[in-house]
Amino acid sequence: MAALCGAALLLATVGDLSAARLYRWKDKQGYTQYGDQPPPPDQLAGNALDVVRFRNPPSALVRLRLEKQGLRYEAWADNLMHGPVEVQLGFRRQRDVRSAPALPARAVVPARSSVLVANISVTDPLRGGDFELTLDGMPGDPGSRPQDYDYRLPFDYGRVRVDQGPGGRFSHSDAQNLHAVDFAVPEGTRIVAAREGLVMQVESDFDKAGLNREKYGGRANFIRILHSDGSMALYAHLKAEGVQVRVGQYVRKGQYIGLSGNTGFSTAPHLHFVVQANRGMRLESVPFRMFGPLGQLQFPSAR
Repeated sequence: MAALCGAALLLATVGDLSAARLYRWKDKQGYTQYGDQPPPPDQLAGNALDVVRFRNPPSALVRLRLEKQGLRYEAWADNLMHGPVEVQLGFRRQRDVRSAPALPARAVVPARSSVLVANISVTDPLRGGDFELTLDGMPGDPGSRPQDYDYRLPFDYGRVRVDQGPGGRFSHSDAQNLHAVDFAVPEGTRIVAAREGLVMQVESDFDKAGLNREKYGGRANFIRILHSDGSMALYAHLKAEGVQVRVGQYVRKGQYIGLSGNTGFSTAPHLHFVVQANRGMRLESVPFRMFGPLGQLQFPSAR
């Protein structure tokens, strides 16, 4: 009798860089098996148990979990975030297996919960098969519909200066940042929530900045806050250890949440503010209105 063997590949990106383990062993029939938990001793039949160590990528959103049910595997997505995450499951490699539903397949996983994304089974039980899976994740629910809202200025610093407005050519030309605003504020400025919501994701351990996008592009400290309409505000380039809220915490409009800084892909201290929505495994920025002490702010157009 042949067996079905499978491996789950790491975590979907976007906590911490902690070590993780994947177990590999040969069962009584001599077939290689994988799992995120060691098997009972009687399943090893004297064979060695290997521990494959890997690093969780920064800001992991979801975890891919395989559960064996006879000659098939259930592929589960575990949401590690305090907000909804959309996932896409796909084959990296496959031999003589099929999936129901067919891959790639997408699903929306509610906050801190799990969803069965697919069942993987062998096409010919006499021949067996093997596979590797990948799981991508994107914060937010693609079914959300952002509503009009009057955002407040995210700091109380007296002077309002915008270094880069919506559509700025330096770093605001992609879909995620098209409607973003970079406020020039001194490092250590107290940042407040521009809108009430739930803290979904934070990063606060980075302490360097530069113009090497490959080196610094994904290494900015930030806070992501989920709003009641499914949109999300991102407050980025915060000071190292400058995050003053925790994931899962509800914050009020105007509540102190962190300190501005100069981390990641950045040339000088500033606050990068953008409102985003999931548009189907991709984030897009959405236009917003913002008000300061003197009324509605008028942001400069692209130049």
